[in-house]
Amino acid sequence: MTDIIASTLEVAGKVLSANGPATLAAAQSYTPTDFSVHFFLQLAVILLACRVVGWLGQKFLGQPQVVGEMIAGVVLGPSLLGLLFPAFQGMLFPKETKNVLYVGAQLGVGLYMFMVGTSFQADHFKAKAKSAASVSLAGIIAPFLIAVAITPFLLKVPGLFAEGISQSNATLFMGACIALTAFPMLARIINERGLAKTSLGTLSLTAGAFDDAVSWCVLAVVLATFGGGPGVAVLAIGGGLSYVLFLGLFGKRLLAPLGRIVEREGQMSLTVLAITLMLFCLSAFLMDAVGIHAIFGGFMLGAVMPRGKFVEELKQKVEPLAVVLLLPMFFTYSGLNTRMDMVNSPQLLLIAVGILLASILAKGVACYAAARLAGEDNRTALGIGALMNSRGLMELIIINIGLQKGIIGPTLFSMLVLMAIVTTVMASPLFEAFYGRKARESGELDGLEESAAKAAAAP
Repeated sequence: MTDIIASTLEVAGKVLSANGPATLAAAQSYTPTDFSVHFFLQLAVILLACRVVGWLGQKFLGQPQVVGEMIAGVVLGPSLLGLLFPAFQGMLFPKETKNVLYVGAQLGVGLYMFMVGTSFQADHFKAKAKSAASVSLAGIIAPFLIAVAITPFLLKVPGLFAEGISQSNATLFMGACIALTAFPMLARIINERGLAKTSLGTLSLTAGAFDDAVSWCVLAVVLATFGGGPGVAVLAIGGGLSYVLFLGLFGKRLLAPLGRIVEREGQMSLTVLAITLMLFCLSAFLMDAVGIHAIFGGFMLGAVMPRGKFVEELKQKVEPLAVVLLLPMFFTYSGLNTRMDMVNSPQLLLIAVGILLASILAKGVACYAAARLAGEDNRTALGIGALMNSRGLMELIIINIGLQKGIIGPTLFSMLVLMAIVTTVMASPLFEAFYGRKARESGELDGLEESAAKAAAAP
């Protein structure tokens, strides 16, 4: 009996080891069972951490759930859990399982942005085309001018950029990093604040999507000139523009039959849902394949999907699962690649603060000024500036690519992580102070939410 108990305890202790508890031989690689065992435990821990940290952020810091989920991802990574309990963190998130988590992360963020696209209001964009264009251009031009100013200094600091990188490539990369807006996070904040169908929400999403698309295209150019070849840039820019043009010209017409089927039957059948999800997967694949990003494929397809009953049914069937189960994997995966202990000297801290201030000036202040010049009132312009300044984990994605491709070093990577987190955390409080609180006091947001609820309840 003693031997049986000892053997059982020994096997139980190997549940999270490679090749699982039933394999007696020394583990050399992970089997499908190992990935499954880790994945379900990881997902349970991710959901718990996101709910708890999100609740704490909402209750004590006034942050939306999405910011809590971003912080939870960092907490589960090497910056906190790995620092305090390295053995446990390594056992829970072994590097061999990160590819599985990555796929789930891409599915989650892509599907969420697909749902955000279904709330895109083209009429608002047309009415605010001048403001959207002004904010978009300011959100691109100012960051690249700032990058031109600061990159020569950064190149003189050893270890920030790769040895031998040209000043033009370094400048383009820094400009792309500063110009990014946290598109998924921006969309989540706008949805949680009840702004998805307002002109401010549509303007911010449109400008953010354009700025992010430009940043990804610039990154493609840097990768091409850094060794990937000109085909990388041609495929990314040409493929992205061609797909946008195709959807703009033919998307609504081709997808209209799906909407008519749902309207006729009064509900979305499983067949229509399967076709819709298949189209989403193909759209995400196309944008990933050309080198932009899957989330843009999801968003652009959602923007041309049929409205009315179709969107109502789709949101009921897909959105809860995407938001609660899948999207947190995106934040956790990025957090697992984040190290907050790399900026470890006064000189490096000073440089990090300088990059942070320059980024805020180049994005938040520039977008505010552009919105004012385009005719927006001061309160709306301040709200736009606060939202556009948020960079979130889109920043982490692009700087991870830069690190993996050898464009930047770990130290600059950590500085840009710090900038991404600070600008994201400050976005929601500033937006509330500049726009949200006064809009609620005047009844503006309440009226919008009531109108949306009545429209959804109408037959």
